[in-house]
Amino acid sequence: MLHHKEPLSPRTAVCHSRYRDAEKHHGVCLYCAIGCGLNIYTYQGEIVGVEGDDESPVNRGRLCPKGSNTLQMLRSPHRVATVRYRAPYATQWEDRPMDWAMDRIARLMKVARDAGFQEKNAAGMPVNTCHSIASLGGSASDNEENYLMKKLFTGGLGMLDVENQARL
Repeated sequence: MLHHKEPLSPRTAVCHSRYRDAEKHHGVCLYCAIGCGLNIYTYQGEIVGVEGDDESPVNRGRLCPKGSNTLQMLRSPHRVATVRYRAPYATQWEDRPMDWAMDRIARLMKVARDAGFQEKNAAGMPVNTCHSIASLGGSASDNEENYLMKKLFTGGLGMLDVENQARL
């Protein structure tokens, strides 16, 4: 059995954290309702690292795949910044800016809502609903995004068909 006077080997003693010059901030993961603690490291105003908070009683330093992927979701060079669009009857796809896509979606949703909006039911009672459009959210949306989508779609647009892939 080996006995060392020093708790660290000489090689380990000179090692340092990859975040040694970064500022450490505490946060809460937003990707579900559990509320896992995060350590968020920033350097010169940029987020350089995200890891589980060892002091959090909720997750004790561990993160699920979505929480572990927080930094990549924010800063990945592979993150898509444009929309692929294929016009009706076209055979080729083209890249369009995100603003163009958002404007188009808003216009088409307004047309569909106006066409399918029901103010009153057969008995004459106000229902203010819309069955002509639906929403299916994704598990990469955080709690705040999902809350705003639900509030906008049900309260603002009268949609009843709102679901999230994380729950399916």
